[in-house]
Amino acid sequence: MMMVVSAVAQDKKEMTGSLPEVVVTGTGTQHLLKDAPVQTEVISGRMLRNFAGKSIEEILGMLSSSFAFSEDDMGAQMQLNGLGNGYILIMIDGKRLHGDVGGQNDLGLIDPHNIERIEIVKGASSALYGSDAIAGVVNIITKKHIEEGLLVENTTRVGSYGDVRQHNGIGLNWGKWSSWTNFQVQHSDGWQNTATEDPKQTEFPIYDSRNKTVNRHTNWQVSERISYTPMKGMELYASGSLYWKRIYRPCGKYSSVDVKTYDLEYHNASLSAGGSWKLNKTDLLTLDVDWNKHAYYYTFTDTTLVEGYVDGKYTPYYPYFPGQQDLQSDQQRTMAHLKGVFQLPYENRLSTGLEWRYDWLHAPMRVNGGKAKDNTGAVYVQDEFALLNPLQITAGLRLNRNEQFGWKLTPKLSAMLSLGDFRLRATWSQGFKAPTPKELHYRYVRDMNGIYLYLGNTDLTPQTSDYWSLNGEYTIGGLTLTATTYYNKVSDMITLVTIPRTQAPADMIVMYDPVKVREYQNIEDARTKGVDVSLRYVWKEISAGLSYSYLDTDANQYDSTHDKMRKVVIDGTANHKGNLFATWNHVFSPSYKLGVGLYGRFSSKRYYQINGDGKGYQLWRLTTTHNLGQHRNFTYRLEAGVDNIFNYCDRTPHGLHLGTTSPGRTVYVSVSVSFAQGKKLKNNYKSNVNQNYKNEED
Repeated sequence: MMMVVSAVAQDKKEMTGSLPEVVVTGTGTQHLLKDAPVQTEVISGRMLRNFAGKSIEEILGMLSSSFAFSEDDMGAQMQLNGLGNGYILIMIDGKRLHGDVGGQNDLGLIDPHNIERIEIVKGASSALYGSDAIAGVVNIITKKHIEEGLLVENTTRVGSYGDVRQHNGIGLNWGKWSSWTNFQVQHSDGWQNTATEDPKQTEFPIYDSRNKTVNRHTNWQVSERISYTPMKGMELYASGSLYWKRIYRPCGKYSSVDVKTYDLEYHNASLSAGGSWKLNKTDLLTLDVDWNKHAYYYTFTDTTLVEGYVDGKYTPYYPYFPGQQDLQSDQQRTMAHLKGVFQLPYENRLSTGLEWRYDWLHAPMRVNGGKAKDNTGAVYVQDEFALLNPLQITAGLRLNRNEQFGWKLTPKLSAMLSLGDFRLRATWSQGFKAPTPKELHYRYVRDMNGIYLYLGNTDLTPQTSDYWSLNGEYTIGGLTLTATTYYNKVSDMITLVTIPRTQAPADMIVMYDPVKVREYQNIEDARTKGVDVSLRYVWKEISAGLSYSYLDTDANQYDSTHDKMRKVVIDGTANHKGNLFATWNHVFSPSYKLGVGLYGRFSSKRYYQINGDGKGYQLWRLTTTHNLGQHRNFTYRLEAGVDNIFNYCDRTPHGLHLGTTSPGRTVYVSVSVSFAQGKKLKNNYKSNVNQNYKNEED
């Protein structure tokens, strides 16, 4: 259950346009959305409540046409305007998400029931946010529970295929102290869209495979945040979280051709501390120190002989028994960030900061030497110059120093011209991404109808990018129309390339005799270009919108067979993607509000280099939300809906790419209950409902 105390009134303000949206991600400072000098796409709290999504993948995929997902055991496989997860910086309240699953962030770390809004900034943002922000930034803004008193909330959601989502929150605000405890559980029994294996990847035809499209999985997370306000304008905080996930893989006859004898398990933990100090009405200082841990294990379900390091010694055939675990990788990161925002004369707002980051990786069987580390320091400065009104200019520059790759400057320049209801924005920025410890030192063997050997490469160089965009936005009344064209060129792009066996380490060739060797290498360059168009309209109780993204990509990839570079499409590219929605919300009485929403998404064919292309598809979703009012200190909300109304299911054989992993038509029901105790909380709720009811009568 979200902050239902004021949700009814907030919905009304959003419908009438009286609640201006404030964004922070584009410049790191607060701006009204319509006046943000850097184009920012917002998925608002009202959109989230109407959509009632079960996961961040579902929310982004259905509400923004720029995203694409190919979910599997290794993560969400997210793309933004043609570039993959490794180029997308995901943040929660301005802090980097930490969790690498085969190179993919685990988006299960994000509790969808605790999201206030989502801000999306497309294109290179390394000048402000550092490495990884080449494709763009996704900032998840969580709900803030600041009212005096006690708040307890619960949301239980159940759906088809054993899907269960549980959210609990306890908020306490007393004097200068506040506490928020958040707990979530996500579970699915998984599903199988087909029992057929790709005949090209098997020795004989298989039509009764146990391999699932989406495996059974469970994850839970508990987090705590305590804050203290010693004086007006100052806040100190400490927070921490624990996260656990297990993916239960099928075993036995034809489970992905071979027999699986272990499940995948992940253990995450985090600690943070810091504070903010508002020096006056305009100037602000913040300090944040964060530590994050992500550990990845095999949890054995049958007796298995595997090679590994036991007590620091290599053992070629070490027996593991059911219930025992084998560590695959343990990634830890420590970051410190000091930032200041200052209002200067002549309409200048200056943001400046210092950052330090240390990465440590322990992977006994996946990294040369078993361990690797990296550290980076940075200083950045950004000036927002508004003296030339109606022209606003934002210029930023970051100086990075990486211990392995030295110094790097990354600039960004944005301008916005305001002409009445029309905004014209232009941006040029550079991106920067240093090779990860995995890309530098990786060493991994995988059995896929033959041994595949994967290797890191210590000769890699950092990836850089140049991004240009031009955006026009027109707003009149409840109508907003935006159009953006962009071009993003990535130089020295890092990808896996098949190399001759003779170029691999001789000892590994003798030990494994692989049929194929793949190594991380810099390819010459890659580029993405496209156009994003969106239209949104709000009129009284009705809101509607549509968005469309055209994308074209190519990259130079090394062809080892002919010893030359060749042009290829970036894996996962779909030339056409789109979304549309229409919602209706009506307050029938102070104790009942109904919301109905229809959502659609379509995608053309997705192109891949190997294992086939993903089919084009379209999916439709119907949602209903029911705010059932308050009884004493309790408020109630019901959600129910149907996903994939027309029952589309991609039954492409296992081993080939899918357009969508949807199992077909599914249904869900969600019940939320919130208990609020405190004079301020109770009075706020009554005032909001009564005012909303009066507005509807008017």
